[in-house]
This record gives sequence, structure tokens and C-alpha cells, in this order.
Amino acid sequence: MKTSLTGGNEPCCLTIDQGGHAIRAMVFDAQSRLITAAQEEIALDGARGGHQEYEARTLLDSLRRAISTAIGQLPVGCPAPRSAALATQRANMVCWDRNDGAPLSPIISWQDRRGAAWLEQSTAQRDTIRRITGLPLSAHYGAAKFRWCLDHLPAVHEALDENRLAMGPMASFLIFHLLQERPLLSDPVNASRTLLWDLERRDWSPCLLDLFDLPATALPRCAPTRHAYGTLDTGGNHIPLTVVTGDQAAALFAHGEPDPDTIYITLGTGAFIQRPIGTRPSFTSTLLTSVLTQEARTMRYTLEGTINGAGGALDWLEKNLGVKLDFKHLSQWLARNHEPPLFLNGITGLGTPFMRADFPSRFIGESGTMEKACAVIESIVFLIQLNLENMQSVSGPAANVVAGGGLARLDGLCQRIADLSALPVLRVDDHETTSHGLAYLLTGHAPQRIPSDSSRFTPAEAPALNDRYRRWKQIMSESA
Repeated sequence: MKTSLTGGNEPCCLTIDQGGHAIRAMVFDAQSRLITAAQEEIALDGARGGHQEYEARTLLDSLRRAISTAIGQLPVGCPAPRSAALATQRANMVCWDRNDGAPLSPIISWQDRRGAAWLEQSTAQRDTIRRITGLPLSAHYGAAKFRWCLDHLPAVHEALDENRLAMGPMASFLIFHLLQERPLLSDPVNASRTLLWDLERRDWSPCLLDLFDLPATALPRCAPTRHAYGTLDTGGNHIPLTVVTGDQAAALFAHGEPDPDTIYITLGTGAFIQRPIGTRPSFTSTLLTSVLTQEARTMRYTLEGTINGAGGALDWLEKNLGVKLDFKHLSQWLARNHEPPLFLNGITGLGTPFMRADFPSRFIGESGTMEKACAVIESIVFLIQLNLENMQSVSGPAANVVAGGGLARLDGLCQRIADLSALPVLRVDDHETTSHGLAYLLTGHAPQRIPSDSSRFTPAEAPALNDRYRRWKQIMSESA
């Protein structure tokens, strides 16, 4: 929980960020300066057969508490927010009863791959799927999750038979419960992560619904990013929700309009590498074509690379070693001149460009705790570099990299990205990029531009690092 930084009688806005480990509600003034903030921790449950999911009612209760706390902390005389925005993890999916709102499934996390085996039957259509959706065939996205729910949860199938099933992105479930109007709507960013959304039609694809045998009647209606979604009722305050989007799409606006000459990297549980490409999609077999915004009929897109095991890979290492890896020691270890082993990082599956649901993570070479930790971090850097190479081969050379998120606090990680890519890396010390991006989308004011004195990492010669990358890349190309 944060204390008030500013206040007054000017209009303010509410942002809601559903992250992987916490929900954050923040109130900003008309200049996108923070007034109050509240946070509720949430827990991802992976106990049941390796499934990665949230209990739907528990998460919804946490969300309501965060909103109530943030608004309840407003200074005396500060008016209630006049608008609100919501961002969620994009490929989290859920089924619910459209009559009474009761959840019929858990909220299945983007990290969950329970539908991978079933999805293999559609391998022959992978090129068609990518052409329609901009995405590779992957169980991380919604189609396989929905199919699993219909095939394994009797309550979901019964609701379909009785024409009361709703299924869609997590954002749709949340606004159904939070808004007085109980709308059944989806924004384009979250809809596009279902593997059912047609980029050209800007709507659900009849072809893909037929391919995956999923009912169009259960899906929410698609609306633009900026839309009159409905009204939040927060203890008598009626706040219009006017922006709904995905967390990574919102984060690109944290410092104003994103720059097409810049590649943006967010380093959290996973890592996401994005580059704005304007209003025309660019399709490639090695990257994702992702929706950034839809304003009326104008779509904006990014090229995107994904790394499933970033912070999550360090969590995995902690569990396997039985030790706590704090940032102080990680920074010291990365600064030493030593030769760590190689790590083939398939934690929660391989992202771009490999897109494999199951890949055996392993070390190449013997080592101790320090060397293994550095190897895991270098594997993240190597996966980033591979995506940077693919991205620039499609969209041309970039001017620089902007890095943010929790893992970006590691100087040694940022310097390695700079050394391998030969691009300057600007680190933004902003761990609330999603909330700040939402504030910009609501107010048109960036909380702060990327300052010239940001932590800057200048490329340097690193022959040993480059040699490890070349060996890693060769092994990955043979293994994946």
C-alpha cells in the first residue's frame, strides 16, 4: 500500500492491473501523477496435476478489495475517479454462467499447457491459424483451454446445453462481475490471445471456431480498446470503465507513445520483447503479431517475442537447489569474470521462436549454485538476443532497447543484453509500467518520459559471452 503523493479537486482516474502475483489499484490525477495505490497478493495454484490456475471467486474478491482500498485512501476533498481502466494477463481464460455469474471453471493461467496434447491434432492447420490470428499454434492460448473445460468439466458442458455458458478472456469475466450492466464484452488485445480472433475481421473467426469445435454463442462481443464498457460501483461511486486491454499492451504506453525505433523488453515471470509496427500487421514464422490497440476501425500492432521462463526460471532454480537467490548475490555473481555452464531454458515451455509446450530444461556442464544461477540468467539473455535478431531481420535495425520489470534491476543482465545486441539498453526504474500505461491511455499524459539520465548500458566487446551464445544457439537449434 502506498501513501498519497498528490491530490486536489482536479479530475482523477482509477487503474486496475491484474498481474501474475498481485492486483494493483491506483488512482492518478489528470496529469497522471499518483494519488493513492493499493495491492492485493494473489496466488497461482499449481498443485492439481501441474495445472496453473487461480480460484475465480478468490481473485475477484481480491480485486474488489484493492479497488475499495485505493479509493478509500483518497485525500479529503479529492473527488472520486471519473474514469477507469483495466489490464489483465492476456491469455488467462475462464468459463462462467452468463445468468448468475457463477464461475464454472478456475481462471486458467497463460502459463498452463494442459491442452497441448489435444492441440496436436491441429498441427496441419498451423499456417492457417497464424495467418488468421498472428499467433503460432500453442496451448498457452485460449482455444485449448476452452476445449479442455468443455471436455473435462461437466458444469461447463451442462451450461452450454442450457444456453447459459459464457467463456472468454479473464478480463471479460472481471468486467461482467464488476460493472453494473454485467456486459459480455471483450477488448481486442485479450480476445486476440484466444487463438480464435481474426485480425482482419476484428472479430471471432468462424473458421477457427469450427476447427476447434467451440460455440460462438458463448463468446463475448468484441469492442474497441477504448469503449463505454459500463459502470463500476465502488461504495456509491459510479465510475465509467472506458479502457480495457492486456498488461503488456498497456505497459508500452508507460512513458507516452511507444517509439517504432525502440524495442521494449519487460522482464517479469516471463519476458516479453515488443516493437511497434504501426497499423499494418507483419506476419513472420518466428514472432507473434500482437494487437496493441484498436480505436474505432484503426488497429495498431506490435511484433512480439515471448520467453516463458524469466523470473519463473529463477523460481524453478530456487526450488531445485533449495536456496533463496536474492538480488544482491545475483548481482555480485554476474559481475565476476567466470565461465558459467549453458542452460537450456524450457521452463513452462519454449516461447518464440521455438514454441514447444514441453522441452526438458537442463544444464550443459558441471557447476555450483553461483554458476547455475548465472547460467539461468544468461539463458534469458540468450533467448532475448535470438528474438532481437529475428525482430530486426523483419522490421529493420532498432536504435535502442528499453528494459523494465523486476529482473531489469540486475545490471549484469542489462549489460549482457547490450553487449550481445550491440544496442544501448536504457533501463527504466519503473515497476508499475502497466498502471502507468493505463493512466496515459485515460489522461493523455505520461507520468514521466524516459529520461536521458536513465540507467544506460553501452555495448562493449564481450568475446567470451558471444562464444557462449554461439554454442547455446547451436545446441538449441539441434535440440528444439
